[in-house]
Amino acid sequence: MSLGQENVYPVEVPGSRACLYDLLCSETPRWTLQMDLQTSSSSDPRDRLEKLLKQPGNKYCADCGSPEPKWVSLSLGVFICIKCSGVHRSLGVHISKVLSVKLDEWTDDQVDMLVGYGGNTAVNKRFEACNIDQLKKPKPDSNNEERNDFIRKKYELHQFMDPKDRDLFSQQQPNRVNNPPPSLCSSSHRSAKNRIGHAIRNSWGRRDSDHKGTKKSNSLAGMVEFVGLIKVNVVKGTNLAVRDVMTSDPYVILSLGQQSVKTRVIKNNLNPVWNETLMLSIPEQVPPLKVLVYDKDTFTTDDFMGEAEIDIEPLVSAAIEYETATIRETRRLGSWLACKEDTSVRDGVTSHEEAKVKQDISLRLQKVERGVLEIQIECLPLTQ
Repeated sequence: MSLGQENVYPVEVPGSRACLYDLLCSETPRWTLQMDLQTSSSSDPRDRLEKLLKQPGNKYCADCGSPEPKWVSLSLGVFICIKCSGVHRSLGVHISKVLSVKLDEWTDDQVDMLVGYGGNTAVNKRFEACNIDQLKKPKPDSNNEERNDFIRKKYELHQFMDPKDRDLFSQQQPNRVNNPPPSLCSSSHRSAKNRIGHAIRNSWGRRDSDHKGTKKSNSLAGMVEFVGLIKVNVVKGTNLAVRDVMTSDPYVILSLGQQSVKTRVIKNNLNPVWNETLMLSIPEQVPPLKVLVYDKDTFTTDDFMGEAEIDIEPLVSAAIEYETATIRETRRLGSWLACKEDTSVRDGVTSHEEAKVKQDISLRLQKVERGVLEIQIECLPLTQ
């Protein structure tokens, strides 16, 4: 059974008609949300998504409360802001798969999945059932370290979940956390008052010891401040190197700092056409975008087919300039010339069109006998 199909209401405590979250917050019944959206099930997916976004609980980021969130964790069912989306990406797609409300193409099945979760209020009722220390929840102006700490406790370590829900969740998704810290909820047999006191005492005792079992690399990735996002369209490869007798099975890996994403594999093709869009968060200290091409092998290590490196800092600067500009016409923002020492095949241009700052680049792959890769990079305004 998927998370979206489970009962999201916390277990009742004897002597109390609600769990801690109910004592602190009120919410719109989940069935009202579902019935309201079912009436438009035949509408365009984006129209349904916009209607879902207008639900009271979805007007603010599920994690920090920023207004007008424009990102979604499809696997968790919450609407989040651009800053929290960077931390969600660092969790990995096995925990949180992040999509843009406006920039990604949506299907009816994906919107149906969000409807099934019940929106931010219902999901928070499950994942924050025992988060009585509301001061620890990040605010719109919180730094990334505070966001990272809370989001990992909430979705990766499940520290705020009711023990019964937490145990059920762990059975369905084993080995996500090897030795999770104790839940902030006490036994379901205690009164709500005792549960509050128990949670407070536990939170005091764990302030300096939380996350000792988490991987350092993951923690550092989430704590990086992000200044925006880049949307990379891997268009095609031309005359790529042969690695399987007469052909290759190429795929592309994009790396930015500690993040990496990859395209699908295209079988038996030296001139593959991907037209696949991938997205990465841009750290405050902007690193180069690294491009790696490999040949997929079933029984041996994948074969190297070339690499390239792109300085995206000028693109980020152009995006910042565009955001602060008062006149937003289509124009060329900058250019660079191809040379023998560079990986670019032809002159490149940075421009903005239709409120988008982008570059079209042809890359000559390095450390390989041949191969050219065409990509388009778009820097998303920080407000999107």
